[in-house]
Amino acid sequence: MSFNDLAIDLKDVQKVYRGKVHALRGVAMHVRKGEVFGLLGPNGAGKSTLVKIIMTVVRPTSVSGTVLGAAVGDKPTLARIGYLPENHRFPRYLTGRQVLDLFSALSGLPRRGRLSRADELLNIVGMSGWADRKIGMYSKGMMQRIGLAQAMMHNPDLILLDEPTDGVDPVGRKEIRDVLLRLKQQGVSVLINSHLLSELEMISDRVAIIVNGTVARQGTLEELALGRGHFEVQIQGPLPQSVQLPEGASIMGEIIRFDSIDVYAVQPLIDLLRTNDVAIVNLKLVRPTLEQLFMEAVMEQTVAAPYTAGANISHGFPVGVQS
Repeated sequence: MSFNDLAIDLKDVQKVYRGKVHALRGVAMHVRKGEVFGLLGPNGAGKSTLVKIIMTVVRPTSVSGTVLGAAVGDKPTLARIGYLPENHRFPRYLTGRQVLDLFSALSGLPRRGRLSRADELLNIVGMSGWADRKIGMYSKGMMQRIGLAQAMMHNPDLILLDEPTDGVDPVGRKEIRDVLLRLKQQGVSVLINSHLLSELEMISDRVAIIVNGTVARQGTLEELALGRGHFEVQIQGPLPQSVQLPEGASIMGEIIRFDSIDVYAVQPLIDLLRTNDVAIVNLKLVRPTLEQLFMEAVMEQTVAAPYTAGANISHGFPVGVQS
């Protein structure tokens, strides 16, 4: 993988609050161009801090690396990034259309194209019918949709989304996923910080799991699973007593588990069942879910590097310190 293939290439990102609270402890992470990258971790792990450092909202204790080929914090490069903060606030007296016009003007988008671009994005995020209603009338889900449209107004090369589906109903989450996949097809890189593991699992090309300020794991789901998994063969009716299952196979009810992910290794089991006239209803490869991988990483990192004494264990940092 060459330098030109990376939208984000961070090394040794450190952030220490008040001289003693380590929010980030040498984070190294890379996001490829044109991919959807999921950033996940428990509350207080440092996810939002990392995103804010990329956007220069938070000053790092130390950082090296690049964003879109330039040093972190390069001002012209920031103009090529779309950003949706976790707790964004728009003026409640403005309409959705006016919010998009305001932020596109701040991004330097020419006035001539701003209105047509706003109409296009309002339609994409499903807010055309509310475009001329004031923000004060919006639900949280509507605010998230407008926030996503705002992040896309200036056609950025990289979009950073901090909890983009927070407060959005299932239909809205599906529509947002479709928007992000469309961005990916256009070559835009998307980094999503989210607690909704099922959402990230459906859309992310790769993920990074941050625990206690460090990257515990990073890669595709297949890479994170490290070859783990098994086949499940569902049969119809009981297994004849005359059938002796091969090594690595076990049965519970009408499900035969075969401990391998090698498709060729499971073939003798399939042949055995067919030879004995056992009806096969379904065959599937079962891998660890993102939630399982996440919980394993959290437990491993917690055991390896226990939280600082006196910290809020559920968040990883002392009460009052945000991630």
